[in-house]
Amino acid sequence: MKWKRSERLVDMTHFLLEHPHKLIPLTYFSDLYQSAKSSISEDLGIVKETFEEKGIGLLMTVPGAAGGVKYVPKLQEREIRAVMADLMEELSHSDRLLPGGYLYMTDVLGNPEMMNRVGKVFATAFAKEKIDVIMTVATKGIPIAHAIARHLNVPVVIVRRDSKVTEGSTVSINYVSGSSRRIQTMVLSKRSMKSGQRVLITDDFMKVGGTMNGMKNLLEEFECTLAGVAVLVESEHSDERLVEKYLSLVKLHEVSEKERTIALEEGNYFENGGI
Repeated sequence: MKWKRSERLVDMTHFLLEHPHKLIPLTYFSDLYQSAKSSISEDLGIVKETFEEKGIGLLMTVPGAAGGVKYVPKLQEREIRAVMADLMEELSHSDRLLPGGYLYMTDVLGNPEMMNRVGKVFATAFAKEKIDVIMTVATKGIPIAHAIARHLNVPVVIVRRDSKVTEGSTVSINYVSGSSRRIQTMVLSKRSMKSGQRVLITDDFMKVGGTMNGMKNLLEEFECTLAGVAVLVESEHSDERLVEKYLSLVKLHEVSEKERTIALEEGNYFENGGI
């Protein structure tokens, strides 16, 4: 089958978008489209220019015999701020206020379009980091973890509160919940991660950071390294944070259960080097 250039460009673009952060040898495209490498290089040049001009991401070229091209999802600052603004608008409704200063966010976490955008925002921040695994705690953090993993092209591991027979042998730790100061348990299957992996941990909501700190301690049991912390919404809290460096998209500045008001502002994404 002889491919037209327009057909190659469409198919090539689709393939790259579906395989972020994966190094693709030029010979793969050359063999697939039965075209010379010079033609493939010209096609990739067009795709690269379009990706960068439209803010879709970067198309990186790796030279050498083992080289190729790699699509890196990356958003521009204005697009990231637009995601923050949309989140704040959606979360500002007074009927979302829950006892204890929490917000109802289940519908937002279940919105695939919003989660895809959130995932790409965090993937932009960690595009240059070596990330092997995304870790979160069941259940609210799962949509965010999968959204980030989709754009970084890495697996997700889910920490649970109790052991399941389907998990096989597990590692468990006790940790202190930052807000309630209660002793709680985290459990993770021994098969979930390998020693030496770099792990990005994420969750939907953070007050003091007890859950995040618990996951960080769990990494030590697996001899893995913390590569970063990503939080959808952080709450302003008088107590000292248990995690020092993290990225958040939205900050819950103040809530009044009596007045039924919610005050939100941008998180620390840009302050802590999100891009």
